Amino acid sequence: MIRKIIEIDENKCNGCGLCVDACHEGAIELVNGKAKLVSDQYCDGLGDCLPACPVDAIKIIEREADPYSQEAVDQLKKKKEKKNKASTAMPCGCPGNMARKIEKKDEPKTKTVVNDEIENKNSRPSELQQWPVQLKLVNPRADYFKGANLLVAADCTAFAYGDFHKDFIKDHITVIGCPKLDDNQYYTEKLTEILSNNDIKSITVVRMEVPCCSGIVNAVKQAMLNSQTIVPYREVVISIDGKIK
Repeated sequence: MIRKIIEIDENKCNGCGLCVDACHEGAIELVNGKAKLVSDQYCDGLGDCLPACPVDAIKIIEREADPYSQEAVDQLKKKKEKKNKASTAMPCGCPGNMARKIEKKDEPKTKTVVNDEIENKNSRPSELQQWPVQLKLVNPRADYFKGANLLVAADCTAFAYGDFHKDFIKDHITVIGCPKLDDNQYYTEKLTEILSNNDIKSITVVRMEVPCCSGIVNAVKQAMLNSQTIVPYREVVISIDGKIK
């Protein structure tokens, strides 16, 4: 049948993934760094993804296409929900997934390898307050979230910015994730649960300057709306050469 459906210009697409989050039916996925329409059946042709694209790579066209199927969309959503649950279930009882608060003590001198020789020096202590830190792994009802200043950071920021512990992690409960490689809808749902069940005092979001990193900002803002959380909010962008923009 001839009907309205989206078309994605791969040459324009920058792989930011914002259209993936905007498509409630799950019709778009990132494949090899480019947005792809995975099935005609999933696309309703309404174009919710169009305003999300920062480079105008998506448009509505009319062409021969399979009819939209709500049943197929529902099955896809169930499959994704099952996958997300399986990724966090940890049936083996892995101790690395155990929630714990990290108590800070006076740090002793540590040993560091320099030019193949071990020397004693005072290293800068970690400011991490809890474990785990991956957003996929944290328990939204863990005690350390109660009354916390929340830091939500894209994975790469801590590697790009040298004083990340001192300037961002200190006095914060930290969760990290990659908005390009992970499911931002899952991030939104997890953050909504964290904000809804804990008296969060403030939120700081740290992201890289690359376009795909805006997904983590969108997830936080949507979670704030979903949970009706109104607290001091700060957003920091780190350049790829490690500077605050």
